[in-house]
Amino acid sequence: MWKKKRSFWKKKGSFWKKKGSFWKKKRSVRRRMSPIKLKRGDQIQYRNVWLISRFISQQGKIVSRRMTRLTLKQQRLLTIAIKQARILSLLSFHANEKLLEKKRREWAAKNKKRAFRNKSRAFRNKNRAFRNRKKQ
Repeated sequence: MWKKKRSFWKKKGSFWKKKGSFWKKKRSVRRRMSPIKLKRGDQIQYRNVWLISRFISQQGKIVSRRMTRLTLKQQRLLTIAIKQARILSLLSFHANEKLLEKKRREWAAKNKKRAFRNKSRAFRNKNRAFRNRKKQ
């Protein structure tokens, strides 16, 4: 009788995982230094508004750990401190009004430029269509 060369048979399909190489490349593991270097007496607390406000975005949101490069423990303490400071009205829940006004002006200027570009494009397209009609 005819025998298959392989004793096991796997279906070929797109959902089957492809086998990678046997040897995996080693990743270099390096500990990152934390951006917060606390001096003696400095702590991540709700009272330390200067330190806490460094980790709040312009929109008033808490900046992610990936951006701040804090350790997990420091980020946890920081979020708790920010929330406590907001509740005790040491920090605002929203962004500063001055920053919001500045952003609104920037957005308005961008929108004006975009609107002008769109109008000029429409005008150019009309002129092209008019010229093409004259040629024919």
